[in-house]
Amino acid sequence: MREIVLDTETTGFDPFSGDRIVEIGCVELVNRMPTGEVYHQYINPERDMPEGAFQVHGLSEEFLADFPTFREVGQAFLDFIGDGMLVIHNAAFDMKFLNAELEWMGLPKIPMSRSIDTLAMARAMFPGAQATLDALCRRFDIDNTSRTYHGALLDSELLADVYLELTGGRQPGLELAEDGKGGTGGLSAGGIKKSNKPVRPARPHKAHDEELVAHAAFLDEKVTDPIWNR
Repeated sequence: MREIVLDTETTGFDPFSGDRIVEIGCVELVNRMPTGEVYHQYINPERDMPEGAFQVHGLSEEFLADFPTFREVGQAFLDFIGDGMLVIHNAAFDMKFLNAELEWMGLPKIPMSRSIDTLAMARAMFPGAQATLDALCRRFDIDNTSRTYHGALLDSELLADVYLELTGGRQPGLELAEDGKGGTGGLSAGGIKKSNKPVRPARPHKAHDEELVAHAAFLDEKVTDPIWNR
């Protein structure tokens, strides 16, 4: 199962009012685990950078001027995502921008049915709680200290970790933990040592004679010609 965790940065909130994508970041997952394959592209929006947007992602008009336009990279982006499902935090926002850019290129739009919205997942799982990416990183103890600005690739990498937690958490490997004496103190999953408490035998649960008689009477009443009596 191939999924693409995706994030974009933009010049604003509405592509139909002149806003454009300025950065795309993607992380590939196969069977819910990162493969190491990523797609990252800065994009020249062919317009100025509003101060409010610059304060969010730190990408200036001057910095982006030497990067390709979306028209030049749109097909490469589509080639990377292929037919994988897109995992996006607030999918409606990013899909609106991506489909506007693709439509202006004359390329087919991506149906919303191909998106998985982690914002909706988090709100359903934790009603009333904050569901921002930073809040979810804190909830799942994911290190986001390098996130001084919003960045499409970094945010996709963090969201990949959040998505794994939202869908059941990581599956730690089974390994031997050292006991400090040169040996192993028992099997460990994710660094948790196996307990050395004594194993107590199971308590007997044999039925009493009166319980056996009552059970036999019940079977005689409910079952005709039981196979175990043949």
